[in-house]
Amino acid sequence: MAILRIKNFPDPLYKRLQEQAQREHRSVAQQVIYTLDRALDQEKTVSIMELEGLGKELWEGIDALKYIQEERASWDS
Repeated sequence: MAILRIKNFPDPLYKRLQEQAQREHRSVAQQVIYTLDRALDQEKTVSIMELEGLGKELWEGIDALKYIQEERASWDS
């Protein structure tokens, strides 16, 4: 397993990390690993294909084709 050594770690940030580790019943090292793992997982990109169905309630009762045609017609005005 790798060893990570961090120089010039800001004291206020370390204090917050200690407090969070204590609340979560983890060591500081375990809290760092947990926090980094969660942060890196959040960076995953979302495919547009995963958005299917999101916001569909906004289009309830609206004819999408008619809406698009009206929008395009307004560009010429």
